Amino acid sequence: MSNEISTPATTMAPDAKASGIKDLLKLLLHGIATVVVLPWLVSYWISSALLGRNRAIEGASQALAILPGMTGIYLRRAFLTRVLARCDRSAEIGFGTLFSQVGAIIEANVYIGPRCHLGLVHLEKDVLIAAGVHIPSGGKTHAFDDPTIPIKDQGGERRMVRIGAGAWIGSAAIVLADVGAGTIVGAGSVVTNPLPEMVIAAGVPARVLRPRLTQGMENPHDEGPS
Repeated sequence: MSNEISTPATTMAPDAKASGIKDLLKLLLHGIATVVVLPWLVSYWISSALLGRNRAIEGASQALAILPGMTGIYLRRAFLTRVLARCDRSAEIGFGTLFSQVGAIIEANVYIGPRCHLGLVHLEKDVLIAAGVHIPSGGKTHAFDDPTIPIKDQGGERRMVRIGAGAWIGSAAIVLADVGAGTIVGAGSVVTNPLPEMVIAAGVPARVLRPRLTQGMENPHDEGPS
């Protein structure tokens, strides 16, 4: 007979217990933040009926953008989870960041740094957006073909810009086209054409400098043949 004392299967490991408490606390804080932002939500719904949803979110995001610290992060997240096409509860949106399109999608564990401007964008899971990044709704938001007509009167075209899972966009970059999963865009770059997965790109306009993967390494985003 063994002298070892077995641990009951129902006993929770310390790390798992701490993680559970942390998740419960986050859920509680999210609930409190939702109650606090109710006035902003009511104002947004009224403005939406009068001005349209995109105009309404511009004003609301400007008001919420100036709230500092973790308080601001929780309040912005509580608001955006209810007005954007999708905003995961794990996303972190920094001070001074503005939104102009309710169709934006923010997936799990996305980090958006301070003072970013975001339009019609799909940020896939684990994306990192550094400070001061601009991602408008594509590169044709303003038409300018006719020099006899003011640019503001020529209309334009909005399209969804997708930033692939795990990509990292450096500070002050301007992204007008899709960025592949796992790709790094250098600070101050201007992305005018789509970038492939798992590369490092920089410049104005941004160009691929080298792949992130060395020969023989497997692409972690490649799930193989279906």
